[in-house]
Amino acid sequence: MTTEDTTSNVPSKRGSSALRMGPRKKASTSDPLISHGRHFGRTVFALCNYPSLLTNGILRLEQMEETPLEDFSADERREHRVFEQLLDSYPGLLERLKNGSEEEILHVGELIGKGAAGARGDDTKTLKSAVLDWISPKGDAIQPHLHRNSKIDRGFNHELTGSLLCPAGLDWNDPETKENLWSGEMLVCGDQWPIFLYAQYTYDPNDPWCGLLRSRLLVCAYKHVFTSPSSVEKEPKATRSGNARLHGMNCVTIASISYIATQVRFALSSSSVFSRTDTTTDSETFYHSLLDLLEDPEEYKEVDELLTWWNWQVFPTSSAAKRPVSANSALSKIRQKRLAVKQTSNLDVVSS
Repeated sequence: MTTEDTTSNVPSKRGSSALRMGPRKKASTSDPLISHGRHFGRTVFALCNYPSLLTNGILRLEQMEETPLEDFSADERREHRVFEQLLDSYPGLLERLKNGSEEEILHVGELIGKGAAGARGDDTKTLKSAVLDWISPKGDAIQPHLHRNSKIDRGFNHELTGSLLCPAGLDWNDPETKENLWSGEMLVCGDQWPIFLYAQYTYDPNDPWCGLLRSRLLVCAYKHVFTSPSSVEKEPKATRSGNARLHGMNCVTIASISYIATQVRFALSSSSVFSRTDTTTDSETFYHSLLDLLEDPEEYKEVDELLTWWNWQVFPTSSAAKRPVSANSALSKIRQKRLAVKQTSNLDVVSS
């Protein structure tokens, strides 16, 4: 996503959400916060106005001395969770903010925002070309040809990218649907998720969780960004310093899946500039809608299974990649015996 809007001006009044992209502004100096911002944007919250996030967060900490967080709005609670994750991920940041001037807080936010925007721009640039390799028919070329450095013929302008971006539940093979999407008569909102999010590009309206966010295309893009471009088709070498390794990342996060899905969606689209006002891609709504689902406590079971699946795809040697215990292993026998003892004990308690 070529970044038109990144981070900067703090709103004059509190209440403006920091979890929306701010206007563009450059931070010129180098600082470890820039590197931290690159990883934070990819893995915790991508589309964020960091100066506002910090300013609002500090003010909210003061207000929380008298008002519990539960009394704030849902948007403010989410914003504060992101603020706390930022504080936890960078030791000494809270003290720096509390002891710093308003200008210092702005500067810190701009540095973090510069890193997040830089990473987003870098990923957009490399994925624009790489995504064509992953969607090409095996052993064949894309027809009609798609240019690597231009996106004007992508989106609903092309049969292949159009079929992948077609909202789940709609039939791309229906001439009327295809015509309406191509002409723009049918406007696709960000919360209308494309079929490429689903495994085998197959959507079951009776079980919309089935295969969601498990497509090979998403896994390829995730590995490209986090473990290295060469790891897409093979296991990454231990000596390779991919983005995940550089930041000590050994498990997938909810936000990182949403980030990659947003990047791939943009790469397939015909839009050339990532913008808050771009109603064609509506990327911010798309990103937030995925987070809304994945952060919903009611969806905990499905999300936990999804994260386990993703960790197995990307970080198979990590403890986060929970493997099923082999049926005839010693470990399985021990657990079976322990379960039998516990059940017998429970029955004894009940009978007595």
